Amino acid sequence: MADRRAFLLRVDPDLLDAIQRWANDELRSLNAQIEFLLRRALQDAGRARSTAETKTGRRSESGDPRT
Repeated sequence: MADRRAFLLRVDPDLLDAIQRWANDELRSLNAQIEFLLRRALQDAGRARSTAETKTGRRSESGDPRT
């Protein structure tokens, strides 16, 4: 597994609760859901590396780490 960096993130409690509910619906951990959302935001902004360039190789072409 590739190195993972930990960092503190301060988030509004209501926002975090909403992301947790979404993560539960998608059968993901809260951390995995936040990472999924960040990856998708990067893709939408045209700032993501291609799948071939990612270090983990765990992401599918769709951006969904579950596939």
